[in-house]
Amino acid sequence: MGIFSGNPKEQPLHYGEVFGIWSYLMTAKGTVAANQTQYNHAGDEDLKKMLEEAIRCSQEEIKQIEALLKVNGVGLPPTPPERPHAHAEDIPVGARFADQEMATMLGAQNSAGLVACSTIMGESIREDIAMMFGQFHMQKASFGGKLLRMMKEKGWIVPPPLHNYRLEDH
Repeated sequence: MGIFSGNPKEQPLHYGEVFGIWSYLMTAKGTVAANQTQYNHAGDEDLKKMLEEAIRCSQEEIKQIEALLKVNGVGLPPTPPERPHAHAEDIPVGARFADQEMATMLGAQNSAGLVACSTIMGESIREDIAMMFGQFHMQKASFGGKLLRMMKEKGWIVPPPLHNYRLEDH
């Protein structure tokens, strides 16, 4: 098996792995900044908890990915500055995101993260990378379920047109 035998952590990364992981890291860093900003806009306490969890999870992913890239000699993307705390009441209503809008954005962001994790898992030839992103994927799937439940409970789900067509009715 040559260079792909033995400890996966001693195997080289291929260019696809480097690009996928680096891009994921860049996006995760931007996501932290966006979620910190959204937290300032949030009024609903449950939404604030979900944003805090999303920030925490992304920060943990960032630590793991940065360590992986550093060990493999890959330069890191820039990190946006921490966002200062603000009170939602200080942001004019017309300039503030609504809680329902932020919950929807959080769901879309999480869905994109699921796809990115799956893509990296599928492209990886190193088992440790596939396992790392499999772990991130499971965390995102769990988070998505909690977010969906919260959005349903609050009446924030806007379903697409429902299709109730049945052949026997026509």
